[in-house]
Amino acid sequence: MKRRNKRILLVVGLLGAIGVAVGLVLNAFQSNLVFFYSPSQIAANEAPIGHTFRLGGLVTAGSVQRDGTAVRFIVTDTLKTTAVRYTGILPDLFKEGKGVVAQGQLGADGVFVAREVLAKHDENYMPPEAADALKRARAANEKLGATLVKEDGK
Repeated sequence: MKRRNKRILLVVGLLGAIGVAVGLVLNAFQSNLVFFYSPSQIAANEAPIGHTFRLGGLVTAGSVQRDGTAVRFIVTDTLKTTAVRYTGILPDLFKEGKGVVAQGQLGADGVFVAREVLAKHDENYMPPEAADALKRARAANEKLGATLVKEDGK
């Protein structure tokens, strides 16, 4: 084999190995990528069914139902709600009316099946995505309220 052919074969082999390595890294990155959705986005069918993502909002007062380690509750962004089912021990800071982020998958029945539930750790912290979702929902509620007042006042 000529020296030139050996170099070409070496360069092609290196490029192939680099391509495979980049492909594996990108595949691993996409597998671990977790998006955040609010209950309003889930109601608008923006969330993927059967893929892992995070759901955030407030735990609706009076919605927590416990049966041993199985827990059902409702998460709201003050505009829409999503039912959540979780089996396991909840964090100590998990309370009705407080912020929560759950990671899991949306079932075909529309119930979010959580594998992990996180509660906010103090009064001043909320994930930026959850805070933005609540802010958008409040703005929509205020706009709706202003529209209803105008219609009633005629």
